[in-house]
Parts: sequence; C-alpha cells; structure tokens
Amino acid sequence: MATIAVTGHMDLTEDSVPLVRDALRELLKPYAASGDLIGLSCIAKGADSIFAEVVLELGGSLAVVVPSADYRENKVKPDHAETFDRLTAAADQVDVLDHDTANRAAYEDANRTLLGRADHLVAVWSGEPPSGKGGGTADTVLEARAAGLPVDVVWPEGAARRI
Repeated sequence: MATIAVTGHMDLTEDSVPLVRDALRELLKPYAASGDLIGLSCIAKGADSIFAEVVLELGGSLAVVVPSADYRENKVKPDHAETFDRLTAAADQVDVLDHDTANRAAYEDANRTLLGRADHLVAVWSGEPPSGKGGGTADTVLEARAAGLPVDVVWPEGAARRI
C-alpha cells in the first residue's frame, strides 16, 4: 500500500485549480494503477481537497484527519462546506483529533499526524519559505524532509496564489 499525505496552499487562484488537479492526477496515477493508493488529507479548501478528489477519482481510498472538534462548524467557510461534507462522506476513515478548538496547535498536530501515517508526502507548494507562524505548507515540507519522508513538490507552470 502507498500511503500518501498532502500539504498545500489553500489560496490557489481559480485558474490554478485545473493545473494542480492535472499535475496531481499524473503524479498519483502509477499508485492507483497498482490498486494500492491511500490518500491522507485534512480536506481544507484548495490543495488538500483537490488531492482528495483526485485520489477518489482514481479509485483510491481516502483517510481524513480533522484538526479539531469545532473545525467543520467554525473554520469551513460556506463556499467549501459542500466539498468538505462530500469528501468526509466519501472517506473510508475520518479521524477528528483531540482538540476542542481549531488553532495553530491543532493544525500543527494534524500535520504531524499526516506525516506519521504516511510513507510519502505530496506538497502543492510554491516554494516560499515558512511564514514563521507554524503549521503551514513550508513548515510541513521541512518537517517531512527532516524526518526522511520522500516529498514530491507539485507546482505546475502557471500556478499562482491569490494575493
């Protein structure tokens, strides 16, 4: 089984979404072809959800890690609620971490949980350095690399973040 976690930007431009989706599809196809793809995602808006949709499209199994008990209610915006609910319902496994409130500690714990369960990380990442706040895409990539976890960075030509 190939257990692949995702980290990535939430603020992709609308034009970037199909570019990222296609790049993820190409990257994940070989794992899906062998019938052993498990995708791990927090299914946040942007890269996490795109990855989860591609995993399911390719016939893989989806495991979701929700950072806190209040995440759906307090952090999932109305424009992402339908996608979040659909992916949660489609997942083979949904784990809600033991945090009452979605905050930086919960996000950092969620990222550590993903890395601890994965044997590979896919990062939809522009390559920008960490912001210094912790729990972001760059932080997760650095943590994975420090732990010796293989990391594939996906940032197709033309991809951009909203300003």
